[in-house]
Amino acid sequence: MLLRGSFGEFSSLRPSLPVPAFDLVLADLGVSSPQLDEARRGFSFRRDGPLDMRMDPSRGESAADYLQRIEVGELARVIAEYGEERHARRIAAEIVRVRGGRPIRTTHELAELVRRVIPRRSADGIDPATRTFQAIRIAVNGELAALDHWLAHFDPFLRPGGRFAVISYHSLEDRRVKTAFRSRADEGDHELLTPRAVRPGEEEIARNPRARSARLRVLRRLAGRAA
Repeated sequence: MLLRGSFGEFSSLRPSLPVPAFDLVLADLGVSSPQLDEARRGFSFRRDGPLDMRMDPSRGESAADYLQRIEVGELARVIAEYGEERHARRIAAEIVRVRGGRPIRTTHELAELVRRVIPRRSADGIDPATRTFQAIRIAVNGELAALDHWLAHFDPFLRPGGRFAVISYHSLEDRRVKTAFRSRADEGDHELLTPRAVRPGEEEIARNPRARSARLRVLRRLAGRAA
């Protein structure tokens, strides 16, 4: 069955599940390829589209509306923290300057704005707009708060001996998963099955280039422990 909701809402969705607990729970934190490839969703600057970025387009504010009202200092913090972008202050200042004349409504508008501020690609070939897009998407969807909730409340969903697996795609997510899993293992009621994150091999990356940044970590709930 399918249930609609974010990781942050999963506890409230539990009564709707066919069984109360599972042998395996897999959390894939990535944005899906259909979402990225659909221009009207606004996740990617590869194709021009409305600046939306909402995982659930029926709820919350779009990225365009978010950028129109966010204060410059907070925007700089979001881009620096969630995008790990060292030019965050310059980008935030330019967004605020531009929106003073007209709203920023499309993915190409935002991408070109960022490229004007930091016009050169990084040594790894990543487009200058990539980190800013990531940061705004995370903020619009409350992704890290939802992940923190899930990491704090997954126990009731696991049977004794059950495994909780998480696939993350950037360091902000992976650090949270790593810290939470190690903390649970140190408490003695879970076993860390992946001392190091499992990464895709060359063959898998060749088949699916978007898997290149994936990291898998797995934690097992010890038998006989109460949730």
